[in-house]
Amino acid sequence: MTISLHCAVEHFPIAGQFTISRGSKTVASVVTCTIEANGKKGIGECVPYARYGETIEGVMAHIEAARVSIERGMDRHGLRETMKAGAARNAIDCALWDLEAKAAGKPAYVIAGMDQPRPLTTAYTISLGEPEVMAAQAARYAHRALLKVKVGTGDDESRIRAVREAAPGTGLILDANEGWTPDNLAHHFAVCLAAGVSLIEQPLPAGKDEALAAIARPVPVCADESVHQTVDLAALCNRYDAINIKLDKAGGLTEALLMRDTAKALRLKTMIGCMVGTSLAMAPAVLLAQGADFVDLDGPLLLARDREPGLRYEASLVFPPTADLWG
Repeated sequence: MTISLHCAVEHFPIAGQFTISRGSKTVASVVTCTIEANGKKGIGECVPYARYGETIEGVMAHIEAARVSIERGMDRHGLRETMKAGAARNAIDCALWDLEAKAAGKPAYVIAGMDQPRPLTTAYTISLGEPEVMAAQAARYAHRALLKVKVGTGDDESRIRAVREAAPGTGLILDANEGWTPDNLAHHFAVCLAAGVSLIEQPLPAGKDEALAAIARPVPVCADESVHQTVDLAALCNRYDAINIKLDKAGGLTEALLMRDTAKALRLKTMIGCMVGTSLAMAPAVLLAQGADFVDLDGPLLLARDREPGLRYEASLVFPPTADLWG
């Protein structure tokens, strides 16, 4: 059997500007990996993330470095054992899942031993900005069931209150992107509790989050930058109530499924999140998100142009991928 691997870079414009506490961007740059065998092609997408020391060039180099092993027949499990977690491994792993599904003539969810996936309610992200700008965004999307609000400034209270006033009936997740400190943690918890926030994501910097173990958490707290792989989970149980599993952090669906099951065993809630990417990146995450407590797979909704075919989004729902997209 002849196996070939190819990777490429693609750029998709963002609708407007996507802003978090670490900066803004107007383009989503993604890397795709295509693996072909016996006339079947599997494809996966990843989004290199500078916060984790990743670049487009570096991810491309890591994928190319795995070429010989993949073309010699290494499977997903061998990949997980030999390649470090991150965006590059995610693209390869998801391509292997897609190829396996196409070769077997079975959906990826069947191969994963899952029931047929259902539509899921996904959050929609409100970018960081001045309070009045964020309030206008929230009012525009107040019809959605769940909003994820980016904060992490010196004045988050006014932003939280402004968003809640603009979207009084909408569920809220707050994402501080490591922007809070132990000194303002209790104050922000009180503000979030009063505003009816359902979840607070990564309030303190990864590696400097000890204060979360010593303070009451009236609103559940979710680890993002503090968690990447299954081996990270046990050490987080005294600091966090939930974890955000992203395929680009975990290094693919294979590891992410193990993380999800381990988190449940540890009684940690799960959020399935994403970077800003296309429907191809979200497709395997929709399978992962079946049964999750929170779903944040709005990446394609933030783009001015998605790939075709894409995922189906309807109101606050994201539907499972069709075979012509992935899996």
